[in-house]
Amino acid sequence: MAAASIVPSISVSIIMPVHNAAPWLDDALESVLAQRFQGKLELSVYNDASTDKSVEIIERWKVRLQRAGIAFVFGGHSGDEPKGVGFAKNCAIRQSSGDYICFLDADDVMDRNRVQLQFEAAQEHHGALIGCCFDRLPTDSTERYTRWCNSLTQSQLLTQRFTSFGPTIIQPTWFCHCSAFDSAGPFVERGKGVPEDLLFFHEHLKLGHGVYRVNECLVSYRYHPSAMTFSVKRETIWDIQVKEFQESVLCHWKSVTIWNAGKQGRRFYRSLTEENRQKVIAFCDVDVKKIDKGFYTFEEASGYPKPRVPVVHFKCASPPFVICIKWDLTNGAFERNLASLHLQEGIDYYHLS
Repeated sequence: MAAASIVPSISVSIIMPVHNAAPWLDDALESVLAQRFQGKLELSVYNDASTDKSVEIIERWKVRLQRAGIAFVFGGHSGDEPKGVGFAKNCAIRQSSGDYICFLDADDVMDRNRVQLQFEAAQEHHGALIGCCFDRLPTDSTERYTRWCNSLTQSQLLTQRFTSFGPTIIQPTWFCHCSAFDSAGPFVERGKGVPEDLLFFHEHLKLGHGVYRVNECLVSYRYHPSAMTFSVKRETIWDIQVKEFQESVLCHWKSVTIWNAGKQGRRFYRSLTEENRQKVIAFCDVDVKKIDKGFYTFEEASGYPKPRVPVVHFKCASPPFVICIKWDLTNGAFERNLASLHLQEGIDYYHLS
């Protein structure tokens, strides 16, 4: 009797949620087929009530992928309404069987070496969420955001996690062991407008797991008006980031100075809990008019007298600082001022803007 063939276990499952992605699916699936990965690969697709030709395109690719040795799992539902990105990702993960998961949005494209390089990084950095550098399609989309994200140092992946940009490694580049996802997950399933990636990212870090970025451009991240990113309001991101900063950092500080006596700094002050507002010893700025006024009055406070917070020049201010100035928007003036104080990010200051 011939010996039974041994089917290799799946090393990596590519997780692809799909909702009306017909214009981009061929490019995304072509990049799956092109992977130069030494292990066994699986593609797990979940269709979230698409009404275009997405299902037809995926079925057409099924044979090509399987002939190339890529396992293929396809689930979904055809309800009247999509249930959201978090739901679709969770379903795609549950039906997958790989030891590691690699996220790929249906409108993005992977470099052919992506899975192999992130797989190697994940084996070296156990339990970490692995990201990578990326470019944009079209190439001139969100230049400032792309430059910020790709230029962060390894330590800044942690220290700059509270900015309005969201996760310091973007979700379309995530790769991790299934146990890391199970620990912090699943994604919340509250539908459109909920930043499930940001909530997961903070939970992952609060559990003590790490983040690491492969410093090669391995994903082309597509920008288009129907992208789910646009369904998340800026106010939602702000509320989450302020809450996480208070719970992760400010709770350990006895005092804090807010760098920016303008609109954004005052907004941060008003967003704090009453207990944390009492920790604010000053605003600092370079604007002579704000400094000459001498103080900021919190008029919305209940009772009298209204809290008054001093406004001082940044050179006269005391750390630690919460910096409420947007990065890379002052022709380098703010960055030079900050560097002149010789402070250490993550100890003497954090960015929150």
